[in-house]
Amino acid sequence: MKPKNCLIFGGSGQIGRYLIRKLTKNNIKVTVVTRNIHQKSYIIKTQGNAGFIDVVEANIYDENKLRNLFSKSDICINLVGILFEKKKGNTFYNIHTLFPSLLARLAKEYKLKNFIHISALGINEAIDSNYAKSKLDGEKEIFNHFPISTILRPSVVYSVDDNFTTNFMSLLNHLPVFPLYYSGNTKFAPIHCSDLTDVIYSVITKEINSKIIECTGAEIISFKEIIQRLLKLINKKRLLVPMPLLFAKLSAKVFQLLPKPLLTEDQLKLLRYDNVLTGKYKSNFDIGVPSKKYFNEEVKKYAYMWREGGQFSTEKYLTKVNKED
Repeated sequence: MKPKNCLIFGGSGQIGRYLIRKLTKNNIKVTVVTRNIHQKSYIIKTQGNAGFIDVVEANIYDENKLRNLFSKSDICINLVGILFEKKKGNTFYNIHTLFPSLLARLAKEYKLKNFIHISALGINEAIDSNYAKSKLDGEKEIFNHFPISTILRPSVVYSVDDNFTTNFMSLLNHLPVFPLYYSGNTKFAPIHCSDLTDVIYSVITKEINSKIIECTGAEIISFKEIIQRLLKLINKKRLLVPMPLLFAKLSAKVFQLLPKPLLTEDQLKLLRYDNVLTGKYKSNFDIGVPSKKYFNEEVKKYAYMWREGGQFSTEKYLTKVNKED
């Protein structure tokens, strides 16, 4: 049976936008919480069917406001996460541990059907990463407060709205030489955002309360292969150079000083570990929601934006001509 209302935190991000469209299209009402309704509301409201979406401004640590929202909800979905720490309280601990703990406690108090939390794949192995540690501690807090929660651990999530493929294609467009950390051998199983939202939708509608579900795409690709595929899709040739660990650490120290760092020391630690199914938990394939999207086919749909000539690039034009013939 479909829930009456889903309470979503982090709805303005990549996953949130896809999820709002998926849920409202299937007549599930969503309430999206944002910290700045003036900046985010226009983005969020355009994602859902009219009448099925409500945007509420609230400080995510304002318990009184949150209690009112939880009292009207059946399911809570937490998509909030950060890749690097910022000032003003945006630390790994606050965002990945403290906040999910608060949501889980309220989910139990108001007897929600489920609390769905987006974590990350590979955090068990990355023991030297503060990001991974905060994610693991958050999961423990969630289960302590609300044991029937469902935690999804996706590999890298990609789409036209991501900060993964789009950032790399931007860099590859300008850099003549591209560094390969750990020789580019780290393995990933990128999952398209629509495939991940299909998993979340199934967890909701099928009332799945598996503790941890690992979510991956249909193929395993090394970091080097990802860069090579992106280069081919944007029709560029670049020199790929394995970067010694010492230089990698020095560059990370410099990059993390930027407002939006290209790489941090903590992210460098994460890159050491493969980001694929561990076999220790159920996967999206096990619960009957296999990934359908393939990396090259999906990225090709928007990679033309980084090609010479953009949408009028030679390859795109010839493809269109061949189809018409």
